Amino acid sequence: MALYVYRAADPGGRLIEGTMEAEAEQKVVARLHDMGYIPVRVALPGETPSKAALSFGPVFGRRVNQWALLHFTQELATLLGAGLPLDRTLSTLSNLVEGEEFKKVVGQLLEGVRAGKPLSATMAEHPRLFPRLYVNMIRAGESGGVLDSVLRHLADYLQHTLELREEIKSALTYPVVLGVVASFSLMVLFVYVIPRFSLIFKDVRQALPWITMLVIDFSYALSRYGWIVLILLLLLGVATVFYVRSPEGRLQWDRFRLRLWIVGDLLREIEAARFSRTLSALLRGGVPLLDALGTVRGVMGNRLVERAIAQVQTRVKEGKGMVAPLTESGVFPPLALHMIAVGEETGKLEGMLASVAAHYDQEVKRTTKRLTALLEPALILSMGLVIGLVVISMLLAIFSIHDLPF
Repeated sequence: MALYVYRAADPGGRLIEGTMEAEAEQKVVARLHDMGYIPVRVALPGETPSKAALSFGPVFGRRVNQWALLHFTQELATLLGAGLPLDRTLSTLSNLVEGEEFKKVVGQLLEGVRAGKPLSATMAEHPRLFPRLYVNMIRAGESGGVLDSVLRHLADYLQHTLELREEIKSALTYPVVLGVVASFSLMVLFVYVIPRFSLIFKDVRQALPWITMLVIDFSYALSRYGWIVLILLLLLGVATVFYVRSPEGRLQWDRFRLRLWIVGDLLREIEAARFSRTLSALLRGGVPLLDALGTVRGVMGNRLVERAIAQVQTRVKEGKGMVAPLTESGVFPPLALHMIAVGEETGKLEGMLASVAAHYDQEVKRTTKRLTALLEPALILSMGLVIGLVVISMLLAIFSIHDLPF
């Protein structure tokens, strides 16, 4: 028996909270149903707030926390699926919101629904909180009368997307921290330690080995003119950012990234998974293919992929298939193209796209692990080589001093 924390709504839409001992989560849900309540969330007390929170996260600026949006979607689907009217559902969920901005938006959703406006239309007025994909799926659910079903598909999509993003961030955290620490350590070594150590060899500079002279001169230049190098690097970074923001610069940057060793393969897998998952979710939600492709274009992170999808839209309007323009782009992996082609031929495009997304989600995880497995020893080895070079140069200098006649 375990103790579960639950939150439920009564038939009038009022929230109740409490704890209940049961053998499994399903037992708690069944018992709440028997009591006439609608379960909103059931979780163990020790579950992390990010995935099992009983309330929404705060809003920073005007952007709502993505896990909060996921929880909002899940709970909206649960209450609507239990038969609660939309206005009462929104009224109930407004009590769960933490953060004035999000609370205000939920209140506006409620006002819009009570005024007779579609939920999607009110959500479209807040594009920074509800993305275009989200609004389009809600609109399709409203037009088909299957809003609760669409919300469940949308919640699955958001959860898979967020979990994949968190896994990638987690895998890259250690290499990034290691790189920052290594860079800081080497900077201290060359700017602070070596200049003071070189004072010992000031009077015998001509007799020092060439490698020692090289290290000392580099350290001197870095400590004396490092600020100029830093300013130049900052200017170069700013110029690069402005160039990349231009249409042509963004296109060249996206093409360059796809050509990088290992990183290019990882980006292709990420784009294939994002394209397939998003298009599958939209089609499952009842969005027409042409409208779905237009929405997918807006969520892709690579201009080459956006161009390919624009060509797909043109071909679909002409009654042709999707695979040819995707192949011409040279962005998508061959296996993804083959699976999409099979989905078109068999009339099961939606299911095949979901399979492509699941496959490349796993590939992204494997490629990320392989990349971090290479980065970690590479960083450690590079730092070790530099420190070893400095130590050897100092030792050679000490040995050369002992060989000098006095």
